Amino acid sequence: MALCLGIRKLAQPLPAHVNKNNAQYYDIIKDRYNTVSADLQGLNAWRYARNITGGNQEYMEAAIFQHYLTTGTLLTYEESVEQLRTLGGEGGPVQLTVEDYLLGVFDMTGELMRFSITTMATDGKLPSVESNDDTASADKMDVDTQPGTRRDVLTDLRALRSELEGLNVGFGSSFARDVDKKMDVMQTSVEKVEKVLYGLVIRGRERPKGWMPDLDSGPRRDVEVDA
Repeated sequence: MALCLGIRKLAQPLPAHVNKNNAQYYDIIKDRYNTVSADLQGLNAWRYARNITGGNQEYMEAAIFQHYLTTGTLLTYEESVEQLRTLGGEGGPVQLTVEDYLLGVFDMTGELMRFSITTMATDGKLPSVESNDDTASADKMDVDTQPGTRRDVLTDLRALRSELEGLNVGFGSSFARDVDKKMDVMQTSVEKVEKVLYGLVIRGRERPKGWMPDLDSGPRRDVEVDA
């Protein structure tokens, strides 16, 4: 994703070159939503929900990821609704379902995984964010933090995994099937970050500059521990 190129720190504004590069994509997204928004009003919003869900999920994945990079917090559903509403233009607001929002959150964990691993490979540590206030934990990825403490991406990924695994989505619906597919991918993403961090901690000083981890599953090998 172009959004994270050159970004290694959290809770900071995006660099100017990233904003400039992404502007063209935002214009395309807005134009696409403007094109279809008139056909998604009233009952048609539900009639064509399955037609627009893929686009909504992709947009939410990017929007939630950008929000996390710049604030270190999770973009809420209410904020997402308002953000998507403005993209409808003259055709009317585009409705965002809770299902599309949640599926976007699932997909965003994959971006966080890639961001985390790239940062560890270049900086030798997980990106973290300092908590300087006592706002509700729901605004902090549902992680209970104290002012002045630091959270890292893996802490937040684990918190998201816990919340997403606790979803009761029922059986038989298209949403339940989508969640079932994305659940395994989300869990694997978190495990990959854990695996790379463990390797970095155990043999971190021996990693050459620019080292990239091997995430392929393979036979278990004994870990060498320096005396």
